[in-house]
Amino acid sequence: MSGLYAAFDVFPSTKGSATHISHFASTLFEYTNGGILCALAGNYLPKEQSEDNISIKRLSLKNVNYLERAEAFSRFVSKQIELNEDELSICHFRDIWGGMPILKPERNYKTVFEVNGLTSVELPYRYPYLTKSFIQKLRKRELFCLQQADTIVTPSQTTADFLQSLGTSSHKIEVIRNGALIPEKQAKPDNLPEKYIIYFGALQTWQGVDVLLKAFAGLKDFDDLHLVICNAGSKRVAKPYKKLASKLEVDEKVIWFDQLEQKTLWAMVQHALVSVAPLKEGNRNIEQGCCPLKILESMACGTAVIASELPVCTELIEDNTHGKLVPPERPAMFSRAIRFLVEYPDLAEKMGKQGQQQIEEFFTWQQKKEALKSLYSRLNSLI
Repeated sequence: MSGLYAAFDVFPSTKGSATHISHFASTLFEYTNGGILCALAGNYLPKEQSEDNISIKRLSLKNVNYLERAEAFSRFVSKQIELNEDELSICHFRDIWGGMPILKPERNYKTVFEVNGLTSVELPYRYPYLTKSFIQKLRKRELFCLQQADTIVTPSQTTADFLQSLGTSSHKIEVIRNGALIPEKQAKPDNLPEKYIIYFGALQTWQGVDVLLKAFAGLKDFDDLHLVICNAGSKRVAKPYKKLASKLEVDEKVIWFDQLEQKTLWAMVQHALVSVAPLKEGNRNIEQGCCPLKILESMACGTAVIASELPVCTELIEDNTHGKLVPPERPAMFSRAIRFLVEYPDLAEKMGKQGQQQIEEFFTWQQKKEALKSLYSRLNSLI
């Protein structure tokens, strides 16, 4: 018995998705006693990598567009299934590009569709000029995967409700929220100012970094307060935000870091006054949903969180207990929330400790992995 985990993503990487892939793929391979992880190689990772009974197979492509890469990944996954089908008991996939070849008509393994987000919702943020007909084709494939998969796992109730609105039976959906590891306390990095608030993660438009910069512009009277932004993506995507910071005349107080190692990032979060998650309104966050790892990891570090008051955030954080919730896309109100916790650091510290306790009780990765193993057991009992 072995498993196959397919992720149309570079793995490993500094993105939050890689953290999720790491925990869920390892859980699958613990349950099946080994298997294959299919992912993308990016610009620096080897095509093949093996350790014990786990084999990582990476697709390496250069100078091709998104669709060419996606279709090549589908063929890549199909080939791995063809070579290993007799041994496979569970195939777990994160997207339609891995899902389509896995969900072939005749198969002897069980299937799990992990829906963190649907391509038809996510891709237009990256490519805003996609045609309506192309998005409809994506949705058609998504509906096929939702219908054909044996079970569906998703990290938020908001996303579960969205999938039901598309016609998916609630009996097929299991909500397993993201988790976090509580790191050991580390020394404050030398390259940081005395007082700072922190944002970390990717810089997609729906993350609300522009809202954050406008909010920070309202805090110019704090001469010694800085904003630290830890970008999990490429330096290129940060350029428009750096221009905005300059326009708002806060660029000298905004400190940028790119693609940090996790241990370094945790140390930065641990010593921040506040961590921020200014998610925007829109169909990606409001209708489809998500489960922001930055909120859980900030709480795990013992740092108070200021986040947008959206259902995907209120599933994780309680206002005035683990931090502050602010109506989305309201820079002035976000600024006031930051000001309040900066002026009352003892309260911020208390909220941070309560957040860390929340993680210990309800959001450890070990708890989430046990929930996933239980799902696999129920699925296997149907064979």
